[in-house]
Amino acid sequence: MIAHFGGAIAMLVTGGTLGWVPPLIAYLVKGHQSPTVRAHSVNALNFQLFWSTISIAGYVLGICGSFFIVGLIFFLLPLAATLIGFICGIIAGIKAAEGELYRYPAAPEILR
Repeated sequence: MIAHFGGAIAMLVTGGTLGWVPPLIAYLVKGHQSPTVRAHSVNALNFQLFWSTISIAGYVLGICGSFFIVGLIFFLLPLAATLIGFICGIIAGIKAAEGELYRYPAAPEILR
């Protein structure tokens, strides 16, 4: 639950850039002791890392965008990534509390 809820809160607090930190900490601290914790933390880490990367890319492209419309579009991208990371992290945390492994939508397998 810490990996999921922590990732969601970190996404919200950091503007979508550091949502991957709590799942990484959960993985490093307890991932080797429990296969369940490992599965949840790797799943959350893959998802939050992906959406944090999208958010950071949106910030960079928004800053580099020379036109107002292009810059505006790329500043909306981090907002969308933050909301997706937060909402899906909360849903995953609730499912983890119920003992289920939640499969995040649009989450590539970066780590296994």
